[in-house]
Amino acid sequence: MPARVEQPERDERRSRRVEELLAEMSLDEKLAQLVGVWLNVNREEGVVAPLQDSMQGEDVEFESFAKDGVGQITRHFGTRPVDPEWARTSLAARQRWLRENTRLGIPALAHEECLTGLAAWRATTYPVPPAWGASFDPALVEEMGRRIGESMRSLGVHQGLAPVLDVIRDQRWGRVEECISEDPYEVATIGAAYVRGVQSTGVIATLKHFVGYSNSRAGRNLAPVHAGAREVADTLLFPFEVAVRDAGAGSVMNSYAEIDGVPIAADEHYLTGVLREQWGFEGTVVADYFAVAFLHTLHAVARDAGDAAVQALTAGIDVELPTGVAYLEPLKEAVAAGRIDEALIDRALRRVLRQKAQLGLLDDDYDPEPPAPEGGVDLDDPAARDLARRLAEESVILLTNDGVLPLQADGKKVAVVGPNADEVAALFGCYSFVQHVLPHFAGVEPGIAAPTLLEALRAELPGAHITVEKGTGVDDGDRAGIPAAAQLAAESDVAIVVLGDRSGLFGRGTSGEGCDAESLDLPGAQRELAETVLATGTPTVVVLMTGRAYAVPEIIEGAAAVVQAYFPGEEGAGAIARVLSGAVNPSGRLPMSMPRATAGQPYSYLHPKLGAAGSVSNIDPAPVLAFGHGLSYTRFEYADLTVTGEVEAGQPIRCSVVVRNAGDRAGAEVVQVYASDRIASVTRPLAQLVGYARVELAPGQSARVVFDVPARLLSFTGRDGRRVVEPGEVGVSVRRSAADVVDERTVVLTGQVYAFTGSERRLTDVSIEAHD
Repeated sequence: MPARVEQPERDERRSRRVEELLAEMSLDEKLAQLVGVWLNVNREEGVVAPLQDSMQGEDVEFESFAKDGVGQITRHFGTRPVDPEWARTSLAARQRWLRENTRLGIPALAHEECLTGLAAWRATTYPVPPAWGASFDPALVEEMGRRIGESMRSLGVHQGLAPVLDVIRDQRWGRVEECISEDPYEVATIGAAYVRGVQSTGVIATLKHFVGYSNSRAGRNLAPVHAGAREVADTLLFPFEVAVRDAGAGSVMNSYAEIDGVPIAADEHYLTGVLREQWGFEGTVVADYFAVAFLHTLHAVARDAGDAAVQALTAGIDVELPTGVAYLEPLKEAVAAGRIDEALIDRALRRVLRQKAQLGLLDDDYDPEPPAPEGGVDLDDPAARDLARRLAEESVILLTNDGVLPLQADGKKVAVVGPNADEVAALFGCYSFVQHVLPHFAGVEPGIAAPTLLEALRAELPGAHITVEKGTGVDDGDRAGIPAAAQLAAESDVAIVVLGDRSGLFGRGTSGEGCDAESLDLPGAQRELAETVLATGTPTVVVLMTGRAYAVPEIIEGAAAVVQAYFPGEEGAGAIARVLSGAVNPSGRLPMSMPRATAGQPYSYLHPKLGAAGSVSNIDPAPVLAFGHGLSYTRFEYADLTVTGEVEAGQPIRCSVVVRNAGDRAGAEVVQVYASDRIASVTRPLAQLVGYARVELAPGQSARVVFDVPARLLSFTGRDGRRVVEPGEVGVSVRRSAADVVDERTVVLTGQVYAFTGSERRLTDVSIEAHD
């Protein structure tokens, strides 16, 4: 009982402290709280943020910059390789300096990147977000988020810049590897799970990139977005809404995009009208790096940095990151000239101080140095590695298999070829520390153990005679080694061809931020390598280690088996090897469609009837393999689909189905439920995911899976701009993928048009019951 009394009292004290500070602060002190400071960055070390070389000066002197205080410390651990224990202590020293040497003694909020784990030297690196989507396992992603949050909190970090909730729209976009799925419902459920995990540790999660970033024209990074208001509202905003309203996300980062000519960084409709007034968001909006200045330098809607600051602050951006380009002197001059009301500065400042208060940074007894971990700082302990292993194993997708897998390799000659077979970099995405920072520090070891796939295969298949030929590089186009690779395959009992991407930043890779693709053919000469090996007639397993889906129909149709893994992290090679050997039964499902050709982009399975193939065009956009596809080493059967036959529009629909493991080994099936609005006042997707469940079953075991689908998932923006559910027929189906219908029933929605208010439940409730 005393603890329950103490919490309201503490909250009241913190609220009073916020208002006291606001009343006492000078304009310089206010503005200092609205910016970050980025230390230890210089141009010679290479670019880790867009246009960093033109927007970031030479190394900043902390004490001079922070003489009036500072709002955030940018990437203290994630800018260069530093010993975690030393960095933990030095961050605490900076916080003590702020407490003792600034007039008001306000500590900074420290933020780091954390998309695939804390982006710091020696920290666990997990699979990239498409792998989260491939797992269809929100509970496991939440557990990962919790581990990431714990690692940040142990170092004194308060905010993580993840998850990315952009819905995949075009596979050519380099940042596909940072996105969870092409389906907004899956993005919402997986993304919200990550948020809950991180924030359960007292660390703030940051949703990015709000909104529309992934819908850029021609799949180019930081390009104008082509999207109508209905597409933005019904598809692109939904994951953010769920993460804000259901998961309580504490921070949002704006998108670099401009939608219909208005940059999001200056768009009050989205940053204030939608985010705060409609959804009730009470956290902080932070600028993507240099996004405020970009209103002048890239978008040309502001005449100078001061004008950019006025527009961004008015729209709703509270904090300028990574440093103070526009929100310091330029914004101060704008206040003095009467171009902005200081009340808007106070609005942002109140949000910043309130968040610092909630984190305990304004408490009298705040200790800037977290308790020292027993045994010292270990950011890659066995428990974290085990979690990375489990997520990697669940994310590996068996695309095709003629029976060659699982491998029976004892005494067999196994040829391992391809550019990613013996390449550590093939395991990691562009926001991992290994790929984001270490390329600028030659000779520095990764700091984490990460065997290559070749090494993992040798450990997993000790009875096999494994020989190796690289054949070609990822994107060098070198064909000189292809004949030797083909010869090795021809002399072997089975060939494993390991193809894919090299992640990087701003043109330094084939995938990643600023590494967009003109074509969805495999980079370099990899397609030729694969086709030459396939032509030998040796049974060939192709392993794709990529950040996006490539158009590889010849490989899909010609290989004995194809396995897809999206940059699977430090434990990823072992996970793939165990899937190939059969030690792990594959259970991953495609979070994005496998395209047939580049010409089909942009593509989403969520297309209306007019988006399908027809006699009026010679291009068929249908993918080779659909969203949700994935095979197993066991068989699953479905029976007894039951669906509510009639329900009033606006009320939930209940459906259930029995799934049975009809094979001879344990496995996991991803049960997928889709809805199809037969006739509506605006065009609707032919089918859309409204529920899923990952079901683990022993051989012969059955389970009944029950889905309660809320009205929110059947709603859309009508012709009058209101979100509605219309009466009429809705098909409810169970599918193995978006294109593979197992069974379907019709539900009749009765009554009048239901106007959605926003307070209704947004996610499907799922229960799994034992079934004899």
